[in-house]
Amino acid sequence: MRALFAALVTLIAITTTARAATVRIVAFGDSATEGWLVNPKDAYPAQLEKILRAKGYDVRVKNAGISGDTTKGALARFDKAIGPGTNIAIVEFGTNDLRLRVPVAAMHKNLIEIVRTLRKRNIEVLLIGLGSLDLSTVAKASGVPYAQWKLPPGKYRASDGQHFNAEGYARVVSQILPQIRTLIARAAAK
Repeated sequence: MRALFAALVTLIAITTTARAATVRIVAFGDSATEGWLVNPKDAYPAQLEKILRAKGYDVRVKNAGISGDTTKGALARFDKAIGPGTNIAIVEFGTNDLRLRVPVAAMHKNLIEIVRTLRKRNIEVLLIGLGSLDLSTVAKASGVPYAQWKLPPGKYRASDGQHFNAEGYARVVSQILPQIRTLIARAAAK
């Protein structure tokens, strides 16, 4: 009987340890992800990790944002940014493509390839559209959740008037938090 009890306790401990693995999230994007003009602790990836950990989630959020990056650049650095063990990727690209006059069809094709590659690696994805850049059709075509980051000008903006400040990032984090919690549950169930 004691041997059976010991085996059961060991099995429960192993199962609990397996379930309690840290969920790894990569924030993959451009300057809006990197946190242009704000302290790194105020960029959205750091704020997201802090809020999730305060709610009891064992997560790590890696900031893989690079200012000025495009969807083509994202494809080129994909493997470096999205390491083994990644469970969730938050993908935010496209505004620099528009600024550089990359054809919208090419930008969409690159985003679809990014999402396809993430899903092929069994990584949950949240696609982000920024400002007037609506990527909901790309998200729908790819079968992934979507969020639109649109904040009014003024108090939520950094000194350049375009990027978000710490308060702006806090607002977009609160907007995506329910979706991220759903993706964490999906990742943990795998």
